[in-house]
Amino acid sequence: MHNNDDGSARTADEVFRGKILINGVVSQASVGITGETISQVCEDPAGSIASKRETLLSDDEVLIPGVVDTHVHINEPGRTEWEGFDYATRAAAYGGITTVIDMPLNSNPPTLSVDALELKQSIAAGKAYTQLGFWGGVDGSNLGHLKPLWDAGVFGFKAFLSPSGVEEYGSLSFDQLEDAMREIADFGGQLIIHAEEPDELMTDPTKIGQSYRSFAESRPAKSESDAVEHVMKLVERTGCKTHILHVSSGLTVSVLADAKASGLPVTAETCPHYLTLDCDHIPDGNTAFKCCPPIRSLQEQNKLWEGLVDGTIDMVVTDHSPTTARMKAGTLASAWGGVSSLQVGFRAVLTSAMQRGLGLADVIRWMSTNSSAFVGLHDRGSITVGNRADLVVLKPQEHFIVDAAKLSSRNPISAFDGKDLQGVVVRTLIGGAEPTASREHLILRK
Repeated sequence: MHNNDDGSARTADEVFRGKILINGVVSQASVGITGETISQVCEDPAGSIASKRETLLSDDEVLIPGVVDTHVHINEPGRTEWEGFDYATRAAAYGGITTVIDMPLNSNPPTLSVDALELKQSIAAGKAYTQLGFWGGVDGSNLGHLKPLWDAGVFGFKAFLSPSGVEEYGSLSFDQLEDAMREIADFGGQLIIHAEEPDELMTDPTKIGQSYRSFAESRPAKSESDAVEHVMKLVERTGCKTHILHVSSGLTVSVLADAKASGLPVTAETCPHYLTLDCDHIPDGNTAFKCCPPIRSLQEQNKLWEGLVDGTIDMVVTDHSPTTARMKAGTLASAWGGVSSLQVGFRAVLTSAMQRGLGLADVIRWMSTNSSAFVGLHDRGSITVGNRADLVVLKPQEHFIVDAAKLSSRNPISAFDGKDLQGVVVRTLIGGAEPTASREHLILRK
């Protein structure tokens, strides 16, 4: 485990000594940080790393890599009252997240052009507390014109098969999707897709009652798995690198397992709400839990965990999708669909993982190592010499009660309100420093 970037004993800016998660194992060690980089790692907690400042971790603290969340809706510009770059990235840092990749909607304009991307980048540059990158989008308006957006630094392109929920961002037919996949494959890009078969979604809102299960049944699991099955055929035809967003169903896990066994270039994610909540224990009419695809049964939840453990599902990301109290008001049929979880999602997954006999190392693999590798950010996701010093001091066994009103998101609405979670974040470092806004170098380009 002993590493040193140049074999010298040069002075680090800060050294951490104590329990540290390295190579999937929590052990006693010491880690030196110089500037924004991990400069030394030593298997001896009292190792000879000279430093300007020493931090001795307490017995209940562990130093871990920061979480990399590749699925976050920040909604700025255009719908900044829903969240915004400052609120979102500050909440992320408080929740142990050090890198955020922003979705191309529900901002307005959406990130469908280079101009829209540059607008986002310029606004975010003075507000980001964490590292921040951007997905581009693809709909009928920019098909055939995706390469400039890729060259401008987006991490890939998001497509919808079913309605996106906002009028300025269209969905694609399967023929249009194939055209997009061929275009993206030509320049070696990445497609990410919200896959629900639109013809299988209930269109009559009067059939959605007060029970959450009635809402879940309006978007059946088969609509997701059928769509993914169709997408896999297009992957086979086009060779396009394709990522399935927010997997909610065990049926989909089976489709993905077959696709991966066939060697297709496919990855997939699921989210904290699908792994920790179930439709039969959600209070009637509580719209904080509404999301698309919906939260399903415990049986489906168990299949998602099995898919994570065996590697069929590659990662866990929040799909943080906040809005205002007015948009979340109403019924399960009419309210905005999206779960706000940026500050607590990592700890929700950690809590459930530990209850299932899994550990901190597993959660970091899914939420940091694998998610950073997915977007090609190979300088984070593990505590390794040369990586960015994006680090979190965590008390993994300490419990806390989620109070939505005290979260740092702009709107205090959370499906996790009142939940007893474990994993208290003591300190977050972004490039070796405390999170502060107005650091333009935090803006990422592919």
